Amino acid sequence: MKLIIGEKPDVARSIIPVVGAETKRQGYYEGDGYYVSWCYGHLAGLCMPPDYGEMWQGSWAFEKLPMIPNSWRLKITNHSEQFAVLRKLMNEPAVDEIICATDADREGECIFRYVYQLAGFRKPVKRLWVSDLEASTISRGLSALKDDREYDNLFGAGFSRAKADWLVGLNATRLFTVRCGGKVTIGRVQTPTLAMIVKRDYDIKHFVKEKYFTVEIDTGAFRAVSAEIKDENAADMLAVRASGTTAAVTDVSCERKKANPPKLFDLTELQKAANRQFGYTADEVSEIAEELYIRKLSSYPRTDSMYISSDMEQTVTDVIADVHRVYPELGVPAGAPDVKRCINNGKVSGHHALIPKSGIAAEDLSGLTEAQSNVLKLICARLLLATGQPHIYDATKVTLTCADTEFSAVGKKVLQEGWKAAEKAVKKALANKNADSEHEDKTQELPSVEKGQVYHDIAAEKVLHWTSPPKLYTDDTLLTAMKYAGNDSYDEDTIPKGYYGSFKLSDNGKYANLEFVLDAENEPPVGKCPKCGSDIKKSMYGFMCSAKCGINVGKIFGKELTEQQLRALLSGKDIAVTIKGKKTVIMPQVAQNEYKGKIYYQWATK
Repeated sequence: MKLIIGEKPDVARSIIPVVGAETKRQGYYEGDGYYVSWCYGHLAGLCMPPDYGEMWQGSWAFEKLPMIPNSWRLKITNHSEQFAVLRKLMNEPAVDEIICATDADREGECIFRYVYQLAGFRKPVKRLWVSDLEASTISRGLSALKDDREYDNLFGAGFSRAKADWLVGLNATRLFTVRCGGKVTIGRVQTPTLAMIVKRDYDIKHFVKEKYFTVEIDTGAFRAVSAEIKDENAADMLAVRASGTTAAVTDVSCERKKANPPKLFDLTELQKAANRQFGYTADEVSEIAEELYIRKLSSYPRTDSMYISSDMEQTVTDVIADVHRVYPELGVPAGAPDVKRCINNGKVSGHHALIPKSGIAAEDLSGLTEAQSNVLKLICARLLLATGQPHIYDATKVTLTCADTEFSAVGKKVLQEGWKAAEKAVKKALANKNADSEHEDKTQELPSVEKGQVYHDIAAEKVLHWTSPPKLYTDDTLLTAMKYAGNDSYDEDTIPKGYYGSFKLSDNGKYANLEFVLDAENEPPVGKCPKCGSDIKKSMYGFMCSAKCGINVGKIFGKELTEQQLRALLSGKDIAVTIKGKKTVIMPQVAQNEYKGKIYYQWATK
């Protein structure tokens, strides 16, 4: 007999017809050589401090800290009756193999391993690893089981996180409680997140808005704007001088640009989108996505990938056709769907992106709640947009001189609508009243303009602006802030190519910073900082002063310097570069600049 253990009853019920275990028992099913049972999520967890003995029992006291167990212990925390069923089944002499069928991630691995360790039996364990609950997928997974020891590192990651939560949360909570005189809860994630929210609230309350001005001129063919002006009198005088005069075109630049479609959803991006679109909280979206997964309408939700693997190309193509049949109101992006752009085997470690399931057109969706229907439609819409063609346009910038002052106008001419063709239909179908006003592209389309062209009888006006305070966090923006806190997310697009080999991939496909830091510490300096004399070293983001004295040594006006260029500057030589289409000479001296009231330092130019 083989014993299959799922994470929840609903998951187990998807496995039962595949293996033929149709006879219902108390807490499990049986049949055709299989027992199929389940946990109820986390049945077990780490023991709490009092469970370790008298030393951590009783009232909290500073003298009892820190609490660091010599060895970690587990205990049953929920549904002890179901644990008894699992333990009895594991002890069955007829059971010669156990199959772990909990969710295919580190939490799922911990859920099973905790129960397995507490049961105290050592029988061979195989791992069922699937991304959806379709019968065909489960059947393929059962024919390709792996030894669960291959997932020891996955369990290690989940177990380490649980221990970190215990050490930080329980010790810090007791420390701050006894020191502050009232209960203060501290958490590894909770507290820094709360600090971010508090800081944002503080910044908003103490924000002092400042006014500034621009002068806009109307040539009769298009409008152009001056740089920011702090002094209102200066803005008034410029508007008067410009009115009724001429404006001459001094420069015209045109750049062909491409806006690629958005990526497929991972769980975080789905949570953010659903919060923007419908106001759902992150927890609500996570729960809804889990329900859709169990109902076999969407793929595994707890994924951190926004890509699919190459073997899914035809399946996803078929799913797109299904989505068009189910939701014709979502529109059709211009051009054939480009599924290949969503393929990246290197970024699909455990689970692929969150997408609708194949055969969705044959499903009865009438029983879905409004929230479930909204989230499913959101997932379907993202698939259509993500596989659309690029949006291609010409971005034009016109520079004019009027009243001895430079004005600029930017314009956009669309050459290929691509995925943007379906975006408006998607927004309308998702019933977001604010979507169009928030994200509508209001860039003007400029007429044909040539350098030297002169416009007469210019109209000019002063425009008042106010600086804006930071916005309060929403679930959407807070999730983004949490995701990138500490600049912890790196991929090959953000890592300098010279350092690509210095990173090692961790189990979930992200880059391990420690390897980079250790290598960087051993790197010889490129030279001495021209501002403070400290070493200039390579960093993850280019070059920087090791003393962090404030000089932007690695770039000039946003242009990255090569190591050869930087070495030339540090040796006292001028270098010539092209910045924004203009030839510029960079000198080996430090210049102090001001931008929006802030002082910064970079290389001087001439």
